[in-house]
Amino acid sequence: MRDPSPDPAEARARLCAALERVGAEDRGAFQEVYRLTSAKLFGICLRICGERSAAEDVLHEVYLTIWKRAGAFEPGRASPISWLATIARNRAIDWVRARGARPTRPIEEAADMADETPDQLVIAQRDETSRRLHDCLDALHGRQRDAIRTAFFDGMTYAELADAKGVPLGTMKSWVRRGLQQLKGCIGDY
Repeated sequence: MRDPSPDPAEARARLCAALERVGAEDRGAFQEVYRLTSAKLFGICLRICGERSAAEDVLHEVYLTIWKRAGAFEPGRASPISWLATIARNRAIDWVRARGARPTRPIEEAADMADETPDQLVIAQRDETSRRLHDCLDALHGRQRDAIRTAFFDGMTYAELADAKGVPLGTMKSWVRRGLQQLKGCIGDY
């Protein structure tokens, strides 16, 4: 019975030894390499080729290549599964290239791509709106302008503003309300 979770170092050593024997044309070792790696290499081929029958054909070519080149495998340079996966990947890519372009769909069927960057018109409109707002704020009386800027840009409440300026709460509310009405009229005139 096979151990369901072999030690990675042991599995690597076993695969290296099997590849060395395949290099010496040992058919039993070749069967062992196939048994140990076929699922992973088939997955690589299928992911790249996108078709089961094509992946099976490519996998056949992969194992032919392994049979021919196993003697060139150098355990010190790469892990055996990395070496085998590279062969599978390259063969699958060669198959895709030989077919020409991958199947395509009309542009109308493509998924929408969100681009959060505002276009130049939106940026220009924001800049213009900001400039108008600041021009209108500058046109207000000093106490109204300061109260609105402090309330909206610094986040102070009417009560905090009234305390800071030493005026009754009702007076502060009136300054802000009158200033906002003037702003509304000013911005609407643009």
